[in-house]
Amino acid sequence: MLDAQLFKQDIGQIAEKLQVRGYTLDIARYQNLENERQVLQSETESLQAERNKTSKQIGAAKAKGKEVQEILDSVANLGEQLKIKQTALNVVQQKLNQLFSEIPNIAHQSVPVGKDEQDNVEVRLWGTPKEFDFEIKDHVDLGEGLQMMDFKAASKLAGSRFVVMQGSLARLHRALAQFMLDLHVNEHGYTEVNVPLLVNPQALFGTGQLPKFEEDQFSTSDAPPYYLIPTAEVPLTNLAANRIIDAQQLPMRFVAHTPCFRREAGSYGRDTRGMIRQHQFEKVEMVHIANPADSYDALESMTSHAEAVLQELALPYRVIVLCTGDMGFAAAKTFDLEVWIPSQNQYREISSCSNVEGFQARRMKARWRNPQTGKPELVHTLNGSGVAVGRALVAVMENYQNADGSIAIPSVLQPYMGGVTCIAACK
Repeated sequence: MLDAQLFKQDIGQIAEKLQVRGYTLDIARYQNLENERQVLQSETESLQAERNKTSKQIGAAKAKGKEVQEILDSVANLGEQLKIKQTALNVVQQKLNQLFSEIPNIAHQSVPVGKDEQDNVEVRLWGTPKEFDFEIKDHVDLGEGLQMMDFKAASKLAGSRFVVMQGSLARLHRALAQFMLDLHVNEHGYTEVNVPLLVNPQALFGTGQLPKFEEDQFSTSDAPPYYLIPTAEVPLTNLAANRIIDAQQLPMRFVAHTPCFRREAGSYGRDTRGMIRQHQFEKVEMVHIANPADSYDALESMTSHAEAVLQELALPYRVIVLCTGDMGFAAAKTFDLEVWIPSQNQYREISSCSNVEGFQARRMKARWRNPQTGKPELVHTLNGSGVAVGRALVAVMENYQNADGSIAIPSVLQPYMGGVTCIAACK
Protein backbone atom coordinates (compact mmCIF):
# COMPACT_ATOMS: atom_id res chain seq x y z
CA MET A 1 0.00 0.00 0.00
CA LEU A 2 1.28 3.45 -0.87
CA ASP A 3 1.82 6.16 1.73
CA ALA A 4 -1.36 8.27 2.00
CA GLN A 5 0.79 11.35 2.53
CA LEU A 6 2.05 11.07 -1.06
CA PHE A 7 -1.46 11.73 -2.34
CA LYS A 8 -1.76 14.87 -0.24
CA GLN A 9 1.60 16.24 -1.39
CA ASP A 10 1.30 15.89 -5.18
CA ILE A 11 -1.55 13.74 -6.41
CA GLY A 12 -0.91 14.73 -10.03
CA GLN A 13 2.60 13.28 -9.93
CA ILE A 14 1.36 10.09 -8.28
CA ALA A 15 -1.32 9.73 -10.97
CA GLU A 16 1.35 10.04 -13.69
CA LYS A 17 3.53 7.37 -12.09
CA LEU A 18 0.56 5.05 -11.78
CA GLN A 19 -0.51 5.70 -15.37
CA VAL A 20 2.71 4.17 -16.72
CA ARG A 21 1.80 1.08 -14.71
CA GLY A 22 -1.50 0.89 -16.59
CA TYR A 23 -3.53 2.14 -13.62
CA THR A 24 -5.74 5.22 -13.94
CA LEU A 25 -6.16 6.91 -10.58
CA ASP A 26 -9.64 8.32 -9.98
CA ILE A 27 -8.44 11.70 -8.70
CA ALA A 28 -11.95 13.11 -8.29
CA ARG A 29 -13.03 10.13 -6.19
CA TYR A 30 -9.98 10.47 -3.97
CA GLN A 31 -10.34 14.23 -3.55
CA ASN A 32 -14.05 13.99 -2.74
CA LEU A 33 -13.39 11.34 -0.10
CA GLU A 34 -10.41 13.22 1.33
CA ASN A 35 -12.37 16.49 1.51
CA GLU A 36 -15.22 14.69 3.25
CA ARG A 37 -12.76 13.08 5.65
CA GLN A 38 -11.18 16.42 6.51
CA VAL A 39 -14.57 18.04 7.22
CA LEU A 40 -15.72 15.15 9.39
CA GLN A 41 -12.36 15.03 11.15
CA SER A 42 -12.61 18.73 11.97
CA GLU A 43 -16.21 18.42 13.17
CA THR A 44 -15.38 15.37 15.27
CA GLU A 45 -12.41 17.10 16.89
CA SER A 46 -14.54 20.18 17.63
CA LEU A 47 -17.19 18.05 19.32
CA GLN A 48 -14.52 16.20 21.28
CA ALA A 49 -13.00 19.51 22.38
CA GLU A 50 -16.42 20.78 23.44
CA ARG A 51 -17.06 17.57 25.39
CA ASN A 52 -13.73 17.87 27.15
CA LYS A 53 -14.37 21.53 27.95
CA THR A 54 -17.82 20.72 29.31
CA SER A 55 -16.44 17.89 31.45
CA LYS A 56 -13.99 20.32 33.02
CA GLN A 57 -16.77 22.85 33.65
CA ILE A 58 -18.93 20.21 35.30
CA GLY A 59 -16.02 19.05 37.43
CA ALA A 60 -15.22 22.60 38.50
CA ALA A 61 -18.86 23.39 39.30
CA LYS A 62 -19.26 20.26 41.38
CA ALA A 63 -16.07 21.06 43.26
CA LYS A 64 -17.60 24.42 44.24
CA GLY A 65 -20.93 22.82 45.15
CA LYS A 66 -22.77 24.50 42.29
CA GLU A 67 -25.73 23.13 40.35
CA VAL A 68 -24.66 21.47 37.05
CA GLN A 69 -28.02 20.61 35.50
CA GLU A 70 -28.02 23.69 33.29
CA ILE A 71 -24.65 22.69 31.86
CA LEU A 72 -25.86 19.12 31.32
CA ASP A 73 -28.96 20.35 29.51
CA SER A 74 -26.88 22.51 27.19
CA VAL A 75 -24.89 19.52 25.97
CA ALA A 76 -27.61 16.88 26.17
CA ASN A 77 -27.21 15.90 22.49
CA LEU A 78 -23.43 16.28 22.35
CA GLY A 79 -22.67 12.58 22.87
CA GLU A 80 -25.09 11.50 20.18
CA GLN A 81 -23.77 14.09 17.73
CA LEU A 82 -20.22 12.92 18.37
CA LYS A 83 -21.20 9.30 17.82
CA ILE A 84 -22.84 10.15 14.50
CA LYS A 85 -19.79 12.08 13.29
CA GLN A 86 -17.37 9.34 14.39
CA THR A 87 -19.42 6.72 12.57
CA ALA A 88 -19.49 8.84 9.40
CA LEU A 89 -15.74 9.45 9.70
CA ASN A 90 -15.07 5.72 10.02
CA VAL A 91 -17.15 5.00 6.91
CA VAL A 92 -15.21 7.55 4.84
CA GLN A 93 -11.89 6.29 6.15
CA GLN A 94 -12.86 2.73 5.19
CA LYS A 95 -13.67 3.94 1.66
CA LEU A 96 -10.27 5.64 1.46
CA ASN A 97 -8.56 2.49 2.74
CA GLN A 98 -10.41 0.45 0.12
CA LEU A 99 -9.24 2.86 -2.58
CA PHE A 100 -5.63 2.69 -1.38
CA SER A 101 -5.74 -1.12 -1.18
CA GLU A 102 -6.58 -1.35 -4.90
CA ILE A 103 -3.73 0.90 -6.06
CA PRO A 104 -0.54 -0.83 -7.28
CA ASN A 105 2.96 0.06 -6.22
CA ILE A 106 4.94 2.79 -7.97
CA ALA A 107 7.73 1.55 -10.22
CA HIS A 108 11.36 2.24 -9.33
CA GLN A 109 12.96 4.89 -11.53
CA SER A 110 15.21 2.28 -13.18
CA VAL A 111 12.27 0.24 -14.51
CA PRO A 112 11.73 0.58 -18.28
CA VAL A 113 8.44 2.15 -19.29
CA GLY A 114 6.21 -0.10 -21.38
CA LYS A 115 2.72 -1.50 -21.84
CA ASP A 116 3.17 -5.28 -21.76
CA GLU A 117 5.64 -8.17 -22.02
CA GLN A 118 6.71 -7.00 -25.48
CA ASP A 119 8.41 -4.04 -23.79
CA ASN A 120 10.42 -6.07 -21.26
CA VAL A 121 14.18 -5.71 -21.59
CA GLU A 122 16.64 -8.58 -21.76
CA VAL A 123 19.48 -8.13 -19.24
CA ARG A 124 21.63 -11.19 -19.97
CA LEU A 125 21.72 -14.68 -21.45
CA TRP A 126 23.33 -17.76 -19.93
CA GLY A 127 24.06 -21.00 -21.70
CA THR A 128 23.38 -22.15 -25.25
CA PRO A 129 20.28 -24.17 -26.17
CA LYS A 130 21.21 -27.71 -27.20
CA GLU A 131 20.84 -28.76 -30.80
CA PHE A 132 19.19 -32.18 -31.01
CA ASP A 133 19.88 -34.60 -33.84
CA PHE A 134 16.50 -36.30 -33.39
CA GLU A 135 12.88 -35.23 -33.26
CA ILE A 136 12.34 -33.90 -29.77
CA LYS A 137 9.31 -34.55 -27.58
CA ASP A 138 7.64 -32.25 -25.10
CA HIS A 139 7.48 -33.16 -21.41
CA VAL A 140 3.97 -34.60 -21.73
CA ASP A 141 4.95 -37.11 -24.40
CA LEU A 142 8.16 -37.91 -22.51
CA GLY A 143 6.39 -38.45 -19.20
CA GLU A 144 3.57 -40.49 -20.68
CA GLY A 145 6.06 -42.51 -22.72
CA LEU A 146 7.84 -43.42 -19.50
CA GLN A 147 4.43 -44.24 -17.95
CA MET A 148 5.31 -41.93 -15.08
CA MET A 149 3.12 -38.90 -15.84
CA ASP A 150 -0.67 -39.23 -16.00
CA PHE A 151 -2.92 -36.25 -16.68
CA LYS A 152 -6.02 -38.38 -17.30
CA ALA A 153 -5.81 -39.96 -13.85
CA ALA A 154 -5.39 -36.53 -12.30
CA SER A 155 -8.41 -35.25 -14.21
CA LYS A 156 -10.56 -38.03 -12.75
CA LEU A 157 -9.39 -37.06 -9.28
CA ALA A 158 -9.51 -33.27 -9.47
CA GLY A 159 -10.27 -31.99 -12.97
CA SER A 160 -8.03 -30.19 -15.43
CA ARG A 161 -4.66 -28.57 -14.67
CA PHE A 162 -3.49 -31.33 -12.34
CA VAL A 163 -1.03 -34.20 -12.81
CA VAL A 164 -0.15 -37.53 -11.20
CA MET A 165 3.54 -38.48 -11.27
CA GLN A 166 5.07 -41.71 -10.09
CA GLY A 167 8.26 -43.71 -9.96
CA SER A 168 11.54 -42.10 -10.90
CA LEU A 169 9.85 -39.02 -12.30
CA ALA A 170 8.16 -38.30 -8.97
CA ARG A 171 11.54 -38.80 -7.31
CA LEU A 172 13.19 -36.39 -9.76
CA HIS A 173 10.57 -33.79 -8.90
CA ARG A 174 11.36 -34.27 -5.20
CA ALA A 175 15.09 -34.23 -5.88
CA LEU A 176 14.83 -30.84 -7.56
CA ALA A 177 13.14 -29.32 -4.50
CA GLN A 178 15.66 -30.85 -2.09
CA PHE A 179 18.58 -29.66 -4.22
CA MET A 180 17.22 -26.09 -4.31
CA LEU A 181 16.67 -25.99 -0.55
CA ASP A 182 20.16 -27.30 0.17
CA LEU A 183 21.72 -24.81 -2.23
CA HIS A 184 19.94 -21.81 -0.71
CA VAL A 185 20.52 -22.88 2.89
CA ASN A 186 24.10 -24.12 2.62
CA GLU A 187 25.52 -21.68 0.08
CA HIS A 188 23.28 -18.62 0.08
CA GLY A 189 22.63 -18.22 3.81
CA TYR A 190 18.85 -18.70 3.97
CA THR A 191 16.94 -20.04 6.94
CA GLU A 192 14.66 -22.91 5.95
CA VAL A 193 11.10 -22.48 7.20
CA ASN A 194 8.14 -24.86 7.27
CA VAL A 195 4.98 -22.77 6.97
CA PRO A 196 1.19 -23.24 7.09
CA LEU A 197 -0.49 -23.89 3.75
CA LEU A 198 -3.70 -22.25 5.00
CA VAL A 199 -3.64 -18.59 6.01
CA ASN A 200 -6.14 -16.01 7.18
CA PRO A 201 -7.34 -13.04 5.09
CA GLN A 202 -5.05 -10.62 6.92
CA ALA A 203 -1.98 -12.50 5.68
CA LEU A 204 -3.12 -12.29 2.05
CA PHE A 205 -4.02 -8.63 2.48
CA GLY A 206 -0.56 -7.98 3.88
CA THR A 207 1.22 -9.26 0.78
CA GLY A 208 -1.28 -7.70 -1.64
CA GLN A 209 -3.26 -10.71 -2.91
CA LEU A 210 -6.41 -9.37 -1.27
CA PRO A 211 -8.66 -7.70 -2.12
CA LYS A 212 -7.55 -7.34 -5.75
CA PHE A 213 -6.90 -11.02 -6.53
CA GLU A 214 -9.72 -12.61 -4.56
CA GLU A 215 -10.98 -14.56 -7.59
CA ASP A 216 -7.63 -16.31 -8.03
CA GLN A 217 -7.62 -17.80 -4.51
CA PHE A 218 -8.91 -21.13 -3.22
CA SER A 219 -10.66 -20.67 0.12
CA THR A 220 -12.64 -22.57 2.73
CA SER A 221 -16.28 -21.93 3.56
CA ASP A 222 -15.46 -20.68 7.07
CA ALA A 223 -16.42 -17.15 8.09
CA PRO A 224 -13.95 -15.58 7.81
CA PRO A 225 -12.40 -18.04 5.36
CA TYR A 226 -8.97 -19.60 5.32
CA TYR A 227 -7.05 -19.45 2.05
CA LEU A 228 -4.74 -22.01 0.45
CA ILE A 229 -1.48 -20.17 -0.16
CA PRO A 230 -0.84 -19.07 -3.77
CA THR A 231 2.87 -18.88 -2.89
CA ALA A 232 5.02 -19.30 0.22
CA GLU A 233 5.75 -15.59 -0.11
CA VAL A 234 2.54 -15.02 1.87
CA PRO A 235 3.41 -16.83 5.14
CA LEU A 236 7.14 -16.10 4.87
CA THR A 237 6.73 -12.33 4.47
CA ASN A 238 4.08 -12.20 7.18
CA LEU A 239 6.65 -13.49 9.66
CA ALA A 240 7.61 -9.80 9.89
CA ALA A 241 4.03 -8.55 10.32
CA ASN A 242 3.23 -6.39 13.35
CA ARG A 243 6.86 -6.46 14.49
CA ILE A 244 9.61 -3.97 15.16
CA ILE A 245 12.81 -5.76 14.16
CA ASP A 246 16.22 -4.87 15.58
CA ALA A 247 18.65 -3.53 12.99
CA GLN A 248 21.12 -6.30 13.87
CA GLN A 249 18.60 -8.91 12.69
CA LEU A 250 18.52 -7.54 9.15
CA PRO A 251 18.66 -8.85 6.56
CA MET A 252 16.41 -11.82 7.26
CA ARG A 253 16.51 -14.46 4.54
CA PHE A 254 13.85 -17.17 4.52
CA VAL A 255 13.32 -20.09 2.15
CA ALA A 256 10.49 -22.62 2.01
CA HIS A 257 9.36 -25.46 -0.22
CA THR A 258 5.58 -25.66 -0.46
CA PRO A 259 2.70 -26.60 -2.69
CA CYS A 260 1.01 -23.54 -4.17
CA PHE A 261 -2.62 -23.22 -5.21
CA ARG A 262 -4.08 -20.84 -7.79
CA ARG A 263 -7.32 -20.77 -9.72
CA GLU A 264 -5.52 -19.18 -12.71
CA ALA A 265 -8.73 -17.22 -13.18
CA GLY A 266 -7.29 -14.97 -15.89
CA SER A 267 -5.53 -17.65 -17.91
CA TYR A 268 -8.30 -19.72 -19.46
CA GLY A 269 -7.07 -21.25 -22.71
CA ARG A 270 -3.39 -20.55 -21.95
CA ASP A 271 -0.91 -23.40 -21.44
CA THR A 272 -3.65 -26.00 -21.16
CA ARG A 273 -1.25 -28.80 -22.09
CA GLY A 274 1.11 -30.18 -19.50
CA MET A 275 2.62 -28.76 -16.34
CA ILE A 276 3.41 -25.17 -17.29
CA ARG A 277 0.28 -23.68 -15.68
CA GLN A 278 -1.53 -25.73 -13.04
CA HIS A 279 -3.90 -25.18 -10.14
CA GLN A 280 -1.50 -26.99 -7.80
CA PHE A 281 2.26 -26.79 -8.19
CA GLU A 282 5.36 -26.69 -6.02
CA LYS A 283 7.85 -23.92 -5.57
CA VAL A 284 10.92 -23.10 -3.53
CA GLU A 285 10.37 -19.51 -2.42
CA MET A 286 12.90 -16.98 -1.19
CA VAL A 287 11.98 -13.94 0.94
CA HIS A 288 14.20 -11.13 2.20
CA ILE A 289 13.28 -8.69 4.97
CA ALA A 290 15.78 -5.88 4.41
CA ASN A 291 17.06 -2.52 5.51
CA PRO A 292 15.61 -0.09 2.92
CA ALA A 293 19.10 1.22 2.13
CA ASP A 294 20.18 -2.29 1.09
CA SER A 295 17.10 -3.60 -0.68
CA TYR A 296 18.23 -3.13 -4.28
CA ASP A 297 21.52 -4.88 -3.55
CA ALA A 298 19.36 -7.61 -2.01
CA LEU A 299 17.33 -7.83 -5.22
CA GLU A 300 20.49 -8.42 -7.24
CA SER A 301 21.61 -11.08 -4.73
CA MET A 302 18.26 -12.86 -4.75
CA THR A 303 18.21 -12.93 -8.53
CA SER A 304 21.72 -14.40 -8.59
CA HIS A 305 20.59 -17.09 -6.13
CA ALA A 306 17.79 -18.13 -8.47
CA GLU A 307 20.23 -18.08 -11.38
CA ALA A 308 22.59 -20.37 -9.47
CA VAL A 309 19.91 -23.08 -9.48
CA LEU A 310 19.68 -23.01 -13.28
CA GLN A 311 23.45 -22.79 -13.70
CA GLU A 312 23.99 -25.82 -11.48
CA LEU A 313 21.42 -27.68 -13.57
CA ALA A 314 23.14 -26.43 -16.76
CA LEU A 315 19.84 -25.14 -18.12
CA PRO A 316 20.05 -22.24 -20.61
CA TYR A 317 18.13 -19.18 -19.45
CA ARG A 318 17.81 -15.46 -19.80
CA VAL A 319 17.18 -12.65 -17.32
CA ILE A 320 14.76 -9.85 -18.20
CA VAL A 321 13.68 -6.76 -16.31
CA LEU A 322 9.92 -6.28 -16.49
CA CYS A 323 8.56 -3.01 -17.83
CA THR A 324 6.10 -0.85 -15.90
CA GLY A 325 3.07 -2.39 -17.60
CA ASP A 326 4.03 -6.02 -16.98
CA MET A 327 5.04 -5.95 -13.30
CA GLY A 328 3.03 -7.55 -10.53
CA PHE A 329 0.68 -5.48 -8.39
CA ALA A 330 3.03 -5.05 -5.41
CA ALA A 331 6.38 -4.86 -7.21
CA ALA A 332 8.58 -1.79 -7.53
CA LYS A 333 11.07 -3.68 -9.72
CA THR A 334 11.14 -7.26 -11.01
CA PHE A 335 13.66 -9.51 -12.71
CA ASP A 336 12.23 -12.60 -14.41
CA LEU A 337 14.29 -15.69 -15.20
CA GLU A 338 13.15 -17.56 -18.28
CA VAL A 339 14.43 -21.08 -18.92
CA TRP A 340 14.80 -22.62 -22.37
CA ILE A 341 12.00 -25.05 -23.30
CA PRO A 342 13.06 -26.97 -26.43
CA SER A 343 9.60 -28.17 -27.48
CA GLN A 344 8.32 -24.59 -27.52
CA ASN A 345 11.56 -23.19 -28.98
CA GLN A 346 11.40 -20.32 -26.53
CA TYR A 347 12.28 -19.15 -23.04
CA ARG A 348 9.53 -19.49 -20.41
CA GLU A 349 9.32 -17.90 -16.96
CA ILE A 350 10.65 -20.05 -14.13
CA SER A 351 11.41 -17.41 -11.50
CA SER A 352 10.30 -13.89 -10.69
CA CYS A 353 12.35 -11.84 -8.19
CA SER A 354 10.85 -8.58 -6.94
CA ASN A 355 11.60 -5.74 -4.57
CA VAL A 356 8.31 -4.37 -3.31
CA GLU A 357 10.02 -1.79 -1.09
CA GLY A 358 7.68 -0.72 1.76
CA PHE A 359 4.44 -1.58 -0.08
CA GLN A 360 3.75 -4.80 1.81
CA ALA A 361 5.37 -3.61 5.03
CA ARG A 362 2.91 -0.73 5.29
CA ARG A 363 -0.03 -3.10 4.89
CA MET A 364 1.28 -5.52 7.53
CA LYS A 365 2.99 -3.00 9.85
CA ALA A 366 6.41 -4.62 9.42
CA ARG A 367 9.05 -2.27 10.82
CA TRP A 368 12.64 -2.06 12.01
CA ARG A 369 14.17 0.31 14.54
CA ASN A 370 16.57 2.65 12.79
CA PRO A 371 19.54 3.10 15.15
CA GLN A 372 20.27 6.54 13.68
CA THR A 373 16.86 7.92 14.62
CA GLY A 374 15.81 5.44 17.30
CA LYS A 375 12.40 5.33 15.64
CA PRO A 376 10.50 2.47 13.97
CA GLU A 377 10.49 2.64 10.16
CA LEU A 378 9.12 0.37 7.45
CA VAL A 379 11.32 -2.50 6.28
CA HIS A 380 11.60 -3.40 2.62
CA THR A 381 10.42 -6.86 1.57
CA LEU A 382 11.55 -8.91 -1.41
CA ASN A 383 10.40 -12.23 -2.82
CA GLY A 384 11.53 -14.59 -5.53
CA SER A 385 11.10 -18.12 -6.82
CA GLY A 386 14.17 -20.17 -6.23
CA VAL A 387 12.73 -21.77 -8.42
CA ALA A 388 9.37 -23.20 -9.57
CA VAL A 389 9.84 -26.96 -9.14
CA GLY A 390 7.36 -28.15 -11.77
CA ARG A 391 8.75 -25.88 -14.46
CA ALA A 392 12.28 -26.93 -13.51
CA LEU A 393 11.17 -30.55 -14.00
CA VAL A 394 9.77 -29.67 -17.42
CA ALA A 395 13.04 -27.96 -18.37
CA VAL A 396 15.19 -30.86 -17.17
CA MET A 397 13.03 -33.45 -18.94
CA GLU A 398 13.10 -31.64 -22.26
CA ASN A 399 16.70 -30.42 -22.22
CA TYR A 400 18.09 -33.77 -21.01
CA GLN A 401 15.97 -36.06 -23.21
CA ASN A 402 17.54 -38.78 -25.30
CA ALA A 403 16.49 -40.14 -28.69
CA ASP A 404 14.93 -43.26 -27.10
CA GLY A 405 12.70 -41.16 -24.82
CA SER A 406 14.84 -41.63 -21.72
CA ILE A 407 15.97 -38.71 -19.57
CA ALA A 408 19.52 -38.16 -18.34
CA ILE A 409 19.87 -36.89 -14.78
CA PRO A 410 21.91 -33.69 -14.24
CA SER A 411 25.01 -34.49 -12.20
CA VAL A 412 24.00 -32.25 -9.26
CA LEU A 413 20.76 -34.23 -8.87
CA GLN A 414 22.25 -37.71 -9.03
CA PRO A 415 23.05 -37.87 -5.27
CA TYR A 416 19.37 -37.12 -4.60
CA MET A 417 18.40 -39.90 -7.01
CA GLY A 418 20.43 -42.61 -5.29
CA GLY A 419 23.13 -42.40 -7.91
CA VAL A 420 20.75 -43.02 -10.81
CA THR A 421 22.09 -41.32 -13.94
CA CYS A 422 19.17 -41.84 -16.28
CA ILE A 423 15.45 -42.58 -16.17
CA ALA A 424 14.25 -45.54 -18.26
CA ALA A 425 16.04 -46.90 -21.29
CA CYS A 426 19.34 -45.13 -20.92
CA LYS A 427 22.39 -47.14 -22.03
